[in-house]
Amino acid sequence: MWRRHWKLFLMSSLIIIFSGCCCTPGPGKLKRVEYGYASYYGPGFNGKLTASGEVFNMYDYTAAHRYYPFGTLVEVTNLENGRKVVVRINDRGPYKAGRIIDLSYAAAKKLGMIGKGVVKVKLRVIKWGKRR
Repeated sequence: MWRRHWKLFLMSSLIIIFSGCCCTPGPGKLKRVEYGYASYYGPGFNGKLTASGEVFNMYDYTAAHRYYPFGTLVEVTNLENGRKVVVRINDRGPYKAGRIIDLSYAAAKKLGMIGKGVVKVKLRVIKWGKRR
C-alpha cells in the first residue's frame, strides 16, 4: 500500500510546506479598513527614489504602507477633523511603532495635519494595486 501512494504523500506534503511561502499577502488576506496613526514625509525625501522605483514628489498624493501592493488607492480620513484624501501607495513604511501610513506632504496638508505631525486616521482601500 505504501509503495503505491508514496508519490501522492510526497506531493501533498510539499504543497502544505510551500503554501505559506509568499512574501506579501494577497489582497484577499489584507485588511480593507485599518485604524491607526499617520505621519508624513516631505522636503528631506523629495526627489529620492521610493521602494517602488518611482521618484518621490512631496506634492503628489502618495503614501508609504508596509504591505499594501504598490498602486493601491487608499482613502485616508483624519479622525480628528473628518478631512479625507485619496493617495496611491508607492513606497514602504512607516517603520515607527504604532504608525500605519506615511503620507506625502501634499496629502498631509490636505488632511490638516502639518502642525501636529501625527494624527489618528482611518484607511479604506478603494482599489487594490498589482501585487509585486
